[in-house]
Amino acid sequence: MATLTTLTPVPRFVAAPARRLRPALWRMAAVTLIWATSLFVLALWVSGAGIQSLLAFDGGTLTTLGRLTGLVSANLLLYQVLLMARVPVFERGFGRDGITRLHRHVGFWSFWLLLAHLVLITAGYAITSHTDVLIQAWDFVWDYPGMLLATAGTGLLILVVVTSIRRARRRLRYESWHLLHLYGYLGVALAIPHMLWTGADFTASAGATFYWWALWACTAACVLWFRVAVPLIRSARHGLRVVAVSPDGQDGVSVRVAGRDVHRLGARAGQFFIWRFVDGPGWTRGHPFSLAADPAGDELVISARRVGDGTDRLAELRPGTRVMVEGPYGHMTGERRSGSRLLMLGAGAGVAPLVALLESEPYAPGEAILVTRDHSASHALRRAEIDRLAVSRGLVHYTLHGRRAETGTCWVPATHAEWDGAQLLQRIAGDLSLYDVYLCGPVPWMQSIRRDLRAAGVPAERIHSEAFAV
Repeated sequence: MATLTTLTPVPRFVAAPARRLRPALWRMAAVTLIWATSLFVLALWVSGAGIQSLLAFDGGTLTTLGRLTGLVSANLLLYQVLLMARVPVFERGFGRDGITRLHRHVGFWSFWLLLAHLVLITAGYAITSHTDVLIQAWDFVWDYPGMLLATAGTGLLILVVVTSIRRARRRLRYESWHLLHLYGYLGVALAIPHMLWTGADFTASAGATFYWWALWACTAACVLWFRVAVPLIRSARHGLRVVAVSPDGQDGVSVRVAGRDVHRLGARAGQFFIWRFVDGPGWTRGHPFSLAADPAGDELVISARRVGDGTDRLAELRPGTRVMVEGPYGHMTGERRSGSRLLMLGAGAGVAPLVALLESEPYAPGEAILVTRDHSASHALRRAEIDRLAVSRGLVHYTLHGRRAETGTCWVPATHAEWDGAQLLQRIAGDLSLYDVYLCGPVPWMQSIRRDLRAAGVPAERIHSEAFAV
């Protein structure tokens, strides 16, 4: 047990306005950018007599609806790529879990609108020219510039969408799914150019032409710069290499990475990198791992549970192995904090970023509570670091180990099945209005806790989490 003489004095947390305002400004910038371009696309359709054609109630009505769905689909397809291009305005504005949700919704909407565009534009042209629909479709593919490329691109997008359906996704290994998903970039690259070459809404004015070519070029440049060039430059500049690999719990592994001026990466506790360890075939596949320790010095630490090919390879790394990183990413940092106390709830490997936050954030003894959930104590990660924080800084640590309860709140183990989730949280922390709550673990587990926190009266803005699931 910690005593007052062993506790390290730490300055009390003071919520600075600038600290809370910065994330809101990034989000405002991201939302404004998306809405401004979306309204511009709508204005293009209106200026091209879209409303008048819509009221004609003939082949032109279908054609103008095809134009509108094509415009919106093209805009969403390009934003679909931009959202996953690690562009700072979106990463800092929405966070990784927000971007992942947007990516999925935008992806499906852009795909269905693309199919609607194909059907409507073909039917509209066929009615206007008194031609069979199939003949008109054949004419589009073979006689219109860029349509062969667009057909191939549509096929690739169909492949990506089909393999992204949850039932199909569960049948694929992550590595296989990720490789197939990369064809989406090629699909977008092939599907868009025909619009830029022949679409009336794309070539009707110099402004429209400039917008679409600029957006297409900007998207391509962002992918090449943020996904390829920046990681290569940063990794070369900092010379990152594995320093040590050690077991962490019964089935976990901890990896320490060091290099030159690592602090200049600007990483903060609670964030994550996309990691690539240059240790042989397959090194190009990146994996997201959160920082498991405060990145204040020139060393980065990750800790993961061995659950598949990517994490199993961590245990086989040798000191000196070169490391390439993308990032840092994520918004589950101390910047989101506004309360004086901290309540951390982590399950499995989700404990790692919470420990990093507890090492970096200011709090007085007894003002920070960590609740960890594992199958058993032997499976727990970062246990030595948690014990050290309990002694040196007065961290309060509770464990909720054991199998999941068959009924009731899914985050509560069978040993506490008689408890209501909201009541258990209040029993653990007392007055929840004093706390900022950080969650990290499996998505269903976090959703369950979030519902109980809201039922206990915790405002949504005081609950911070990040999910990496696709």
